[in-house]
Amino acid sequence: MNKKITITHVDSEFEREQLIRPFGFKGIYQNEFWVSTALLESSSGRRHAGLMTQCLAWSDIDAFLAHTETAGNMLLHMSLEYALQKIKGIRFTTPVDLQEAILDDVFEYGKKISGRNDLRLTFSLSSMVALDNAAWKIYAEENNAETFDEIIPDEYKEALSFRHAKVAAIPLMAYNIPLEEIEQSIKDGYFFMKIKIGRPGSQEEMLAGDMQRIKSIHKLIGHMETPYTENGKIPYYFDANGRYEKKETLEKLLDHSKKVGMFDQIALIEEPFPEEADIYVGDLGVRLAADESAHCAEDVKKRIEMGYGAIALKSGAKTFSMTLKMASVAHEQGIPCFLADLTCTPTIVDWNKNVAARLAPMPGLKNMGLLESNGHQNYKHWDDLVSYHPYPDGAWINQKDGVYHLDQDFYEKSGGVLKSSKHYLNLFNT
Repeated sequence: MNKKITITHVDSEFEREQLIRPFGFKGIYQNEFWVSTALLESSSGRRHAGLMTQCLAWSDIDAFLAHTETAGNMLLHMSLEYALQKIKGIRFTTPVDLQEAILDDVFEYGKKISGRNDLRLTFSLSSMVALDNAAWKIYAEENNAETFDEIIPDEYKEALSFRHAKVAAIPLMAYNIPLEEIEQSIKDGYFFMKIKIGRPGSQEEMLAGDMQRIKSIHKLIGHMETPYTENGKIPYYFDANGRYEKKETLEKLLDHSKKVGMFDQIALIEEPFPEEADIYVGDLGVRLAADESAHCAEDVKKRIEMGYGAIALKSGAKTFSMTLKMASVAHEQGIPCFLADLTCTPTIVDWNKNVAARLAPMPGLKNMGLLESNGHQNYKHWDDLVSYHPYPDGAWINQKDGVYHLDQDFYEKSGGVLKSSKHYLNLFNT
């Protein structure tokens, strides 16, 4: 595949999606999510729409706190619109090349509109997901590629060489999720759950709250069993979103987990420390995962050197183009990866699903990929969002007993990600 592609027309739109309850993480709450859409048309007449979920608090918490929630979402959409205007007339071979051509410029623009010279690169990557998403669809059609495997450039194929029949579905248990819902999720078949720690408040208040929370959870579900892990026990996956300011504070939490008998079941702790904290983590006795601190492939290398033992990939938040680079670096270093969510809509979940299905399995899990997906827990109109999917009745859309079952139909249709949703295309039919 080496056909040169030129984008001749672009457009953007967004829809505001209501949540079932305020979404709590990083010590704050968000009240809604915006779903932005990017329209791309090529010189040969191909026309596709790509999507992304806006989440400024995840991509840059300081930028989020400096604006109202609505203004923060608008900043991300403005960055998308700027990026779209930059690609008009550019000739490119792959969307990876396209991103490399404009990313630095888009990042500088993000600093300008946010008023922050210390803006995180993830802000710009997040804003470009819809553009990147649409570019891959254009790329596939221009090059007569019919499946997801065919669009992966040769240099990244080794990192995405598996074809799992199962992908574990990870729901998100935020601070305000009642314990009863956590217990019911296990009874419903979920076995690998993402549990938010790093509660709001001072470091002392946070630690006390987190200690009580994890103790209560372990008392409730620690004895339950699952057929999907090698030891048959429920694994714990904690996400602190950088709330722990010092290594000693996390060590206190881990000591507490030992006292209550849950330490050996901790499979992952994601992003415990602020990104700028230069803390070695390879001596904590648990596998730490890098997420928002790993903006790009170079950051993945750095985090591995700091002792991180897993990388949370986010094709729905850092673009599929950047995800390919990050997965390749981690694979070369023998570091496992999994797919993290950004409260994605169903179509973007399937971009993540396609990547998760092709990654080496996480240690401790039986032969399967690992994918966080919490949109069904949070969007008030989730069923409507499913109806916008190119294949809303696909057998792979919904998890069953905590697992996404990926059949031949999923692989033949690539989960629908190479097609554009009629609903979102119709936003531009005016």
